[in-house]
Amino acid sequence: MSGAQRARRWFTNLQKPLGKVLFGLIIAVIVFTVLAPFVWMAISSVSTPRALAQKPPEWIPNPATWERYKALFTSDSSALNLPVTAETFRSAIFTSFLVATTTTIIAVGTGAAAAFAFVRLRIPGVKYLLLATLAVQMLPVLVLIIPLFLMMQSLGLLDTHLGLIVVYSGYLLPVVVWILVSYFESIPPDMEEAAMVDGCSRAETLVRVVLPLALPGLAAVAVFSFLSAWNEFFMALIFTSSNAKTITVAITEFTTQAGADLGLMATGGMIGAIPPIILAIAAHRYIVGGLTTGGVKS
Repeated sequence: MSGAQRARRWFTNLQKPLGKVLFGLIIAVIVFTVLAPFVWMAISSVSTPRALAQKPPEWIPNPATWERYKALFTSDSSALNLPVTAETFRSAIFTSFLVATTTTIIAVGTGAAAAFAFVRLRIPGVKYLLLATLAVQMLPVLVLIIPLFLMMQSLGLLDTHLGLIVVYSGYLLPVVVWILVSYFESIPPDMEEAAMVDGCSRAETLVRVVLPLALPGLAAVAVFSFLSAWNEFFMALIFTSSNAKTITVAITEFTTQAGADLGLMATGGMIGAIPPIILAIAAHRYIVGGLTTGGVKS
């Protein structure tokens, strides 16, 4: 065996372990990039103001303080002199949960019915209707914010839970329809036809046959809708002032004349991250399958 052949064989044998090492490094960089802000937020939420101002930063809080969490969930918040009262913050959590949950139910329920109609009913120009539905989602929020504000003002929906629910549902509905259209197209129509032969109506077929088969897709769009409504900030900032503030807006108000209270903002962020994390863990079996299965046509 010549020297060139030996070198080629050695390089070929080396490629596989090097590929694994490179792949592992890429994954490690991605994981670090995703988790680093969350870890720093957790550290900041239990760090003292002096430790937060320290340079270089103190990665392990010593001592760790839980006073911010206690102040936000109890009535005794005078020690920290909170810019936003604890009652206001707790009310914002309830508002976010109410708005996100109701928006999810409306968007998924309406989107499932619309997607089923697009897939199974003979609607003239269905492709153009789908494109028109998606085109609404392509418009930037800044383009829609003034017409929406004037419309909600005329209807008396500013600073109300109902106003946020209506706006969020309308904004999320196009994406929900598009995801579910792809998912419903992957479900064979034979089962629906068999159910209709047995006497089921089109609506009963949707409820008894299609929706149980589409549970992973429904779970995926439900998680997507809840997280989008929970994390939305800009429209909540414009359309609310006092009665219907969401947690994203309440966190930004942790400021005083001396500047932003970074520790309180981090604490509010950690509290606000708990419901999405619980939801993602509970529905993790369906999220990946629901988002990928719809892209495979049977």
